[in-house]
Amino acid sequence: MFLPFLIAIVAYIYLKNRNEKVYLERVLKGLLKREQSVNVSKNIRVAVGFGSCMDIIIDGLALFEKLGYQPPDEVAHHDLIEDKHKFRETFAYFMKEGAAAERFMEPKLFKTVLDVARTLENIIWRPGGNAPMMGKRLSLEGAHEVLIASNASKEYMSYFPANMKFLGESDHGDDIHLILEFKVGDQWGKYTAPRANRFIVHSDVNNPKLRYLEQFHEALASFKPHLVIASALQMLDNFPFEDGEREKRLGVLQELLESIDAVPVHFEMASFSEKAMMRSLLKYVIPFVTSIGMNEQELPNIVNMLKYGDIVTVADANPRTAHVLDAMRSLYSEMKEKSIRGLERIHIHTLAFQAILTKKASKWKNRLAAVAKASLVANRYICNSKHVDASKAKLLMDDSFAVSADENSSRITFKPDEPVSCWDEDDYELCVAPVLVCTDIYQTAGGGDNVSPSGFLLQL
Repeated sequence: MFLPFLIAIVAYIYLKNRNEKVYLERVLKGLLKREQSVNVSKNIRVAVGFGSCMDIIIDGLALFEKLGYQPPDEVAHHDLIEDKHKFRETFAYFMKEGAAAERFMEPKLFKTVLDVARTLENIIWRPGGNAPMMGKRLSLEGAHEVLIASNASKEYMSYFPANMKFLGESDHGDDIHLILEFKVGDQWGKYTAPRANRFIVHSDVNNPKLRYLEQFHEALASFKPHLVIASALQMLDNFPFEDGEREKRLGVLQELLESIDAVPVHFEMASFSEKAMMRSLLKYVIPFVTSIGMNEQELPNIVNMLKYGDIVTVADANPRTAHVLDAMRSLYSEMKEKSIRGLERIHIHTLAFQAILTKKASKWKNRLAAVAKASLVANRYICNSKHVDASKAKLLMDDSFAVSADENSSRITFKPDEPVSCWDEDDYELCVAPVLVCTDIYQTAGGGDNVSPSGFLLQL
């Protein structure tokens, strides 16, 4: 009796796995068809700010073990990392939530931590910084020329394609950021990571002050970009500025954004935890852009600030599609009155899916192709492969999803051969594409910087 039962179980597992593989390959084929339906223009120039740095990527738990730092009894959120206790508590806080975060660390402590990090095995040195990473992705996807709002060392610039132009050569070396990665299921004491992510620390005093902002502004006139991107403003969050210094720098940035005429301007959000900084973004930056990109945890943060004047430090790491779409609608609605330039595009990149809201009367084209491209780049980057392997991927999206959390909301059924879903609402269109989530993870840091700009060239 036992042998037939065992054979039946083995046969069931085999058929289930085979059917799942066929299903994923159908989804992949459908996404590739959409991605390849549009050709990229060969003459697009993009200007991207701000900052550059060298990243050291390490296993976060290995670092704490080498430092001899034990997991804290309780987690806590700290804006500045001034001692090892705050370091332990803040890392555990975000790891427990599966959320990404970035914090300024007291320079002497940072040196101590960095010296230990350098002794770990399997560390990865690589060029980092939001602007260079976004610029490299734009170059890989076919941008003709990319201007980066930073000075950098010759060694640093050697990592990038020749069509990426930095403002000048640095004479002070490159700032270092330390990226502590954690994997889904990682345990530190009583804390378990619900998803893979990273916690970043640095003692960078150049990028928070937007050192090359004026040079960037001056260079735009002759560069004549087709798109301008502002990113890395999280470096200003919780940085120990002198009184009024941050607002002055953001005021100069506002002047730059206001000076840009008839060219789309994109702002890439990040993890912000300081109310004053979020208020400054809503005053100096967000009203002057036409496009915003962010992840599923940054979206409720800005929506909460707009509606209630407060922030959300961490949010659901795996939110329902309906909740994300409702938050996108809320952000678009709130910004209709507050946006001076006119918000036309919102891109939300999540672990499970990509969603792009686009105003119908805007210049942003090819929405289906763009959201499919973003989905595929999410897999390619995390797996570190030019080709998506369906056998090293999984779907987190359900067979159907509600378009809103409202009780009477309609549902959209997922079609593997046509996986991108688009529909009209009010004066905008919404498009959603599932992500073939990489199961053979090579890297997570920099994911947003690659996914968010991946579809730009298809839409310009």
